[in-house]
Amino acid sequence: MAIPLKDSERKIICELIKNSRGSDREIAKAVGVSQPTVTRTRNRLEKERMINYVGIPDLAKMGYEIMAFMFANWKHQEYPDTRVSKAKEFIAKHPNILFVSTGIGANSDRMGISVHKNYSDYAKYMTEMKTEWAELMEVTDIFVISLNSDNILRNLTFKQLAECIRKEEPE
Repeated sequence: MAIPLKDSERKIICELIKNSRGSDREIAKAVGVSQPTVTRTRNRLEKERMINYVGIPDLAKMGYEIMAFMFANWKHQEYPDTRVSKAKEFIAKHPNILFVSTGIGANSDRMGISVHKNYSDYAKYMTEMKTEWAELMEVTDIFVISLNSDNILRNLTFKQLAECIRKEEPE
């Protein structure tokens, strides 16, 4: 459920996305509000879990060569609670899985993103996926990205999101 935001709150979020380590005073100056307004807003946003602070590393510089997007479908509709529990356990065992969700598209109803140190690591992961999930899930497509490619047009960051949020009209 979307939480309504004032224009100043939206601008503060944008500044936090650009530099979450910025002081309240620096953010206040950039946004054009008082430092206590930034402090109050930051505290409320943190309390409501609208923002959290995470460093976004350069995956290639950390030694990851591959990012994989996997698209899949459940094979059977029975025992959905069991599948979800099993999926959560599998994800917990694999910290290289960055994101998993239901959705619509690519002839699939599930999607996941994972990162891998090299092709051997990726192949081992895919073998494990197929072994553990063959009865419950059908992989419909996989998109593999070389993180060392010189064809990456925009690195993974959320700074562009700040510009998108800033341009949105307040409701």
